[in-house]
Amino acid sequence: MSLKTWAMSVDGSTTSERAVGQSRCRIGWPTVDMGRADQQLRLIAEAVEVAGALGVPVWLRGGWAMDFFLGEITRDHEDIDWFTWADDAGDLARGLLRHGYEPVPGSPPDLQLDFVKNGLESSFTLLDRDTAGRVVVAGGPWAGAPWPEGMLDAGPGRIGGLQCAIVGPRAQIEIKRMTPVWDPFRPRRTKDTEDIARLEAALRAQGETA
Repeated sequence: MSLKTWAMSVDGSTTSERAVGQSRCRIGWPTVDMGRADQQLRLIAEAVEVAGALGVPVWLRGGWAMDFFLGEITRDHEDIDWFTWADDAGDLARGLLRHGYEPVPGSPPDLQLDFVKNGLESSFTLLDRDTAGRVVVAGGPWAGAPWPEGMLDAGPGRIGGLQCAIVGPRAQIEIKRMTPVWDPFRPRRTKDTEDIARLEAALRAQGETA
């Protein structure tokens, strides 16, 4: 689906209203800022289009990856988190800059690329492979540390008509559980505990274990 097709509306509804309606899924939290969610969905669609045109794989991670796995918008999201390969980072950055994204300094550039567009942040954490073929952190203080096995093998998730590759739900759970262990300066957040519960419930509903 092209960004133009995704953004078009013949009935005046917002992108996120159409997305939810098309998949007949509920919005889990009535307090979700749907205007913000709509803008973020447009940015997700745009990033998918830009990356696809460049032949650059990208995977949603974090809260939006959870929602694309569940097929519904469950809560507000502070930003949009992605994974991409470090070798593709330069091409992707140039493509996003051509589409109006502005770089945000701060993160080690060999670890993560941060951008802002329309006041909304998108972050691309960079991946590499080690000599054993495992997916690992590309740079920064944890360079070479392995990410969960099979993290990139889940295939696409979907909200309505928008499809995007996502981090697998088991890897999402492991990352949310282990982040406070890997980095003691990042304590577990209430939303992470709630996200883990949602993902585990969805896996149980599918007859699988987390």
